Amino acid sequence: MKPAKIVAALLALGVLSVWGNSYAAGKVDFGKHEFEAHCVACHGWQAKGDGPYAYFELLKIKIPDLTTLSKKNNGVFPFQRVYDIIDGTEALKAHGTREMPIWGTVYRAEVEEAYFDVPFNPEGYVRAHILALIDYISRLQAK
Repeated sequence: MKPAKIVAALLALGVLSVWGNSYAAGKVDFGKHEFEAHCVACHGWQAKGDGPYAYFELLKIKIPDLTTLSKKNNGVFPFQRVYDIIDGTEALKAHGTREMPIWGTVYRAEVEEAYFDVPFNPEGYVRAHILALIDYISRLQAK
């Protein structure tokens, strides 16, 4: 085995063991993981609307700063509206043909693919992911 492959394998093993230990100790932030996996590309690491996709001319709108949702709603986090937007229940006029992915649909497809031969209600899976994501976004709100 080449030295570069050995180093890469050791690094991967180290990262996985640290992640595994954090997960076992209950230190994994599921909502943050969901945000990083699905939202950072557009909304950015700090949720300010400055992710890499924000600079593509293909998007019809400016990507919103998710840290000001409460501020724009008289200090109250708009839980139901955020849920409906993520789930796809509420279409955003500014999104035109729905530039923001409908994560409810994505999550349903994930669970149906993973559990296609097991009697399983995908709605619990979908809700858990969306609620974790909303919890994380609510914690990012500017004071």
